[in-house]
Amino acid sequence: MDDRTVITSGGIEKIGLPDSFIKYKAEGQKFQFEAPVPEHTAGVQLIFKVLTEGEHAVLKDLNELSAVGHRMVHGGEKFQQSVLLTPEVMEQFAACNDLAPLHNPANIKGVNAVKAILPNLPQVGVFDTAFHQTMPDYAYMYALPYELYKKHGVRRYGFHGTSHRYVSQRVLEFLNMPKEGSRIITCHIGGGASIAAVKDGKVVDTSMGLTPLEGLMMGTRSGDIDAGAVTFLMDKLGLDTKGISNLLNKQSGLLGVSEGRSDFRDILAGIAEGNDLARLAKEMYTYRIKKYIGAYAAAMGGVDVILFTAGAGENQYEVREGATRGLEFLGVELDNEKNRACRATEAVISKDSSRVKVCVIPTDEELMIAMDTLALIK
Repeated sequence: MDDRTVITSGGIEKIGLPDSFIKYKAEGQKFQFEAPVPEHTAGVQLIFKVLTEGEHAVLKDLNELSAVGHRMVHGGEKFQQSVLLTPEVMEQFAACNDLAPLHNPANIKGVNAVKAILPNLPQVGVFDTAFHQTMPDYAYMYALPYELYKKHGVRRYGFHGTSHRYVSQRVLEFLNMPKEGSRIITCHIGGGASIAAVKDGKVVDTSMGLTPLEGLMMGTRSGDIDAGAVTFLMDKLGLDTKGISNLLNKQSGLLGVSEGRSDFRDILAGIAEGNDLARLAKEMYTYRIKKYIGAYAAAMGGVDVILFTAGAGENQYEVREGATRGLEFLGVELDNEKNRACRATEAVISKDSSRVKVCVIPTDEELMIAMDTLALIK
């Protein structure tokens, strides 16, 4: 990997369903075709086949692969940086399964699928939680009996760490700023959304918690909610733990408030049609981002840079406008013209006179994973 050129990219969707398909980009063109993918090993085999066979192949054979990098979701307290995936590491990672039951087992399937085909190929794990492991104990602890932390690891871990790490490093290069003394608030606003306070290049606080449910209002997740409201709803609706988890993770957020719209673009379309619940959802969504920005400015004793990234953060000027409106007292002056013109490009969208720089930095988690993988195999 001599430079950052992307040779090909793609993904498989609907694994285990009859209409599963692969889509990928090669030589500037997009391709998509249906193929039976009953489970993950078959998916990895199909990816390897696309890479090495047919007119759009980018490798002569699989021997050209030096390593495979994986996004691993929940590393608990065990992993503070990316690592080579040895049997011992995989055992420790599997021990975190109950912290991320939807994600970690699927990550393990991906690693095992590659191992089944290329048993001697080095594999690297890049953890979503690792970048946040610099938080001080008073920021990551919950005010619960301490025994629950010691026995069960109940604390704030934070997620989207690979994205927060990439954009917080990239914005320093982009603005030609030193890491020392920098106070950056990174807003990863997509279907899932989180904010991190990054001081001197290290995370001092982040909005997601033990799981990705805490913090901001998201596409289908409630974000912060009174724990008393949770038990109240369980009693009122007769829900067990699985039922309440489903309600808070999959039926809430923008989807729940607007009664059917989980994508911010659909919320904006609803507002244009005069739908009042779409308006309410948008105002709640941006208000919560603004509240966290204010809190993290306080946590760091000020802020130098506020940056937006991920789907809505990079593309929806309305999100950035709503989230920074009223922050003039902090020294934030958004340039409405620059903001409205910016879509998924690196840009400063604040006025020249603004004490706080407001930026858009498109995230690139795949590049971070590739760079970590390269560094570890070297």
